[in-house]
Amino acid sequence: MPDASVVDPTPSFSPLYQQIKGLLVRGLEAGEWKPGDVIPSEIELAARFKVSQGTVRKAIDELATENLLVRRQGKGTFVATHAEEKVQYRFLRLRPDDGGAGSMQRRLLDCRRMRPPVDVARALDLKSGETAVQLRRLLLAEGRPVVLDDIWLPGTPFKGLTIERLQGWRGPMYRLFETEFGVRMIRAEEKIRAVAAGSEEADALALPAGAPLLSVERLSLTYGDRPVELRRGLYNTSSHHYRNELS
Repeated sequence: MPDASVVDPTPSFSPLYQQIKGLLVRGLEAGEWKPGDVIPSEIELAARFKVSQGTVRKAIDELATENLLVRRQGKGTFVATHAEEKVQYRFLRLRPDDGGAGSMQRRLLDCRRMRPPVDVARALDLKSGETAVQLRRLLLAEGRPVVLDDIWLPGTPFKGLTIERLQGWRGPMYRLFETEFGVRMIRAEEKIRAVAAGSEEADALALPAGAPLLSVERLSLTYGDRPVELRRGLYNTSSHHYRNELS
């Protein structure tokens, strides 16, 4: 991580706590603190950056709100990891209508490395000739298929990702990405629309052709707003609903 012992004294339109937040994010991106690690205390960070403890606390509060850090009472502040339930299900908004836990099983259908279509390459900001990894999988609730995902990943960061590696992994897929490939999903943008199931999608989801589905296209980004995943999911909402919280 570049030397950040002294905050840049030149005038800035950014509040001081935002500058400290930026320095902390740079440390996270550089791997100074990895997912699951405890970060230095507010007092230590205040001394390091030569600012008040309150300024550091405000920066950490924002990073915790954005799910980059997690505060644990009496233990300290930790780098968030996709192994934690709160973070693990942050990107999966589908919930069962009966109010159940909403946990799902996954069934991997395909994993291949290939030249992506033009729209996928553009979304992932890939250069001409770069490859991508395409994954297809089902998410099942009590054995019934609910989600058909078509997932695209940039080839270079995910070198070595195979169907065998995915099938052998027992935790959340995003946890595999951050621990084995050093790629952490920070935030996502989604587009949602209603569609009718085509014959192939209907077969995969055990539905009649033309059945109504919710199409969710998600672009996931890592530090620096770099795109690292394009996911196109088809959701069967006959017994589930898409839930979001607005604030």
